[in-house]
Amino acid sequence: MEKVAVIGAGSWGTALALVLADNGHDVRLWGRRQEQINEINSLHTNEKYLPGVSLPEELRGFTDLHETVSGAGMILIVAPTKAIREVLGDLVPHLDHPVTIVHASKGIEPETYKRVSEIIEEEVPAEVRKSIVVLSGPSHAEEVSLRQPTTVTVSSADIEEAEFVQDLFINQNFRVYTNPDIVGVELGGALKNIIALGAGMSDGLGYGDNAKAALITRGLAEIARLGTKMGANPLTFAGLTGIGDLIVTCTSVHSRNWRAGNMLGKGEALDAVLEKMGMVVEGVRTTKAAYQLAQNENVEMPITNVLHDVLFDGKNAKEAVDELMRRSRTHEVEDVSSLLSNLNITE
Repeated sequence: MEKVAVIGAGSWGTALALVLADNGHDVRLWGRRQEQINEINSLHTNEKYLPGVSLPEELRGFTDLHETVSGAGMILIVAPTKAIREVLGDLVPHLDHPVTIVHASKGIEPETYKRVSEIIEEEVPAEVRKSIVVLSGPSHAEEVSLRQPTTVTVSSADIEEAEFVQDLFINQNFRVYTNPDIVGVELGGALKNIIALGAGMSDGLGYGDNAKAALITRGLAEIARLGTKMGANPLTFAGLTGIGDLIVTCTSVHSRNWRAGNMLGKGEALDAVLEKMGMVVEGVRTTKAAYQLAQNENVEMPITNVLHDVLFDGKNAKEAVDELMRRSRTHEVEDVSSLLSNLNITE
């Protein structure tokens, strides 16, 4: 049994805490709102984020950070990317021994273009940071909390630490793989949210499966294009944190990014969409960061570019899709050849 602190009592944090509790670990789930924590401890539910789900009685909620992390061997951070630095700033003063830090957040920080593991490395001193591990993959909290079959990936520069986290989470319903490519795992998990916005927008416009299949496929191409430029292994994008996460996020009504894109496609304004969602839509902020990063790195990302124009420059959603369809003709295999070249494989 391991003592684990989970920082973030939203849907995903609660679902992952449930998995750990099912595996017999001493799990402490931290949240800011006392009312929510009281509900978790007395009713064993978290209705706002996981309606209808019964939580293990052994899972305990806390609002006191010091009490939450005291004696923990692993800290799992499940917070929106925009809140990561603030959360870490609150957390660090309570760390008095080296811990394994795992994060399950999916995003890129605008302006700095930092991945979440890089932010953690900056904000958490080395003397209390045993290692950093990323957990990502095709996984809706709603399904995980119902103990439906799910597979994810954990990644770290330290393979032994990745395997340690793998062992903590893995069970008959929640299968965990390891992957040493932390750059690819994080970028795949972050950038797929952009394409999910586009897929939802396409559905909101009333376009069919042909259009969505094109968006997903070409979206994967530009994710891999930027990812390999940033040092990722191209093969990662053919796995769970690439095509796997892309499929589930672009095709499911559980996906916040798909739902937000769907409303945008139906003509609603971004501010109104975000207000209706009531939860963070990571793809919006990631679109801005990826757009800036692609410009700096001179990487072609046409889907990201037009979505940026819709989100931040007021472009009409239908005009944006039409612009994609009017792009100059090109060869699909150029992307494949580029990936093979990066792998030093000849066709």
